[in-house]
Amino acid sequence: MRPTGRLHLGNYMGALYNWVHLQQEYDCYFFIADLHALTTDYADTSLLHQNIQDVALDFLAAGLDPGRAVIFKQSEVMHHAQLFTLFSMMTPIPWLERVPSYKDQQAQLTSKELNTYGFLGYPLLQAADILLYKPHFVPVGADQVAHVELTREVARRFNLFYSPRSATIEKHFQAAGSDKEKMAALEGESRKVAAILPEPDVLLTPSPKLPGLDGRKMSKSYANTIMLSEPPAEIRAKLKTMVTDPARIRRSDTGNPDLCPVFDLHKVFSTEETQRKAAEGCRSASIGCIECKSWVADAIVERIAPIQDHRRDLEHRPQVVKDVLANGRERATKRAQQTLEEVQLAMGLA
Repeated sequence: MRPTGRLHLGNYMGALYNWVHLQQEYDCYFFIADLHALTTDYADTSLLHQNIQDVALDFLAAGLDPGRAVIFKQSEVMHHAQLFTLFSMMTPIPWLERVPSYKDQQAQLTSKELNTYGFLGYPLLQAADILLYKPHFVPVGADQVAHVELTREVARRFNLFYSPRSATIEKHFQAAGSDKEKMAALEGESRKVAAILPEPDVLLTPSPKLPGLDGRKMSKSYANTIMLSEPPAEIRAKLKTMVTDPARIRRSDTGNPDLCPVFDLHKVFSTEETQRKAAEGCRSASIGCIECKSWVADAIVERIAPIQDHRRDLEHRPQVVKDVLANGRERATKRAQQTLEEVQLAMGLA
């Protein structure tokens, strides 16, 4: 996750909530992507250190457990940058230009100069982030599948250029003669056996629709967020300004909860009973939007209260965060070094 400030509810429900559950089933690597933060915010890094601390606090407060997962800062494991550089030597530029978010973010973030090599190459840095640890799965939402597919293509291209066939498979190739079917089967088996960088699979994780205060996707870029660490009073004040069904101009107008961004928040945070009351009240105009917003505010405040309590405790113990990141750096470095040495050897650099 990029350290662009404290995490908001969209970050939490879109990724962090799922990560907390995944660490119970898998060996996980979670990192604060400070190199990625530079792809769009390179011009002003004055808040970067504080942002890193805030994300680390939010990680731990939300339930990421350093006893179960490796939690670290990207830039402290420089193998990420090294592998990114090696990948950049063999990756065609059109592969990067076709990534859906490349032109989309350029159109959205018009106030920033994004015609940089780092911004064009950030999906390749992501590929390095992933392949360093040779994972079986990459947990993403549906909108990130294209990035993982690029990672698979990079691994495939690397293996095509640099993975030697095993001696046993080579003998089978020679014995197969002109039998095309045998040759094809053996060639597939050869790639599988000799692959230095296995192609990871997507692990689709549920990512509920979480609108921001203006009805668009919750994002710091749109300044429409509710922060995970925001005081209850500020959460309630912000929600009072949130857009609703445009058809409800007056209190007596009936509405459609299916068209209301506030009701999308109800679906994620409120009980079924509260959702039913809100939907019926909206359709019959028996409740006003302010009352509906107060109910979802209650649900959000209740859901994140334990996270905020844990965060306040961690803020008074800064050494805990330092120790977690230091331990994560050591564990990640050990694993990343193994992969980088294999890559360098295959490419003739070692």
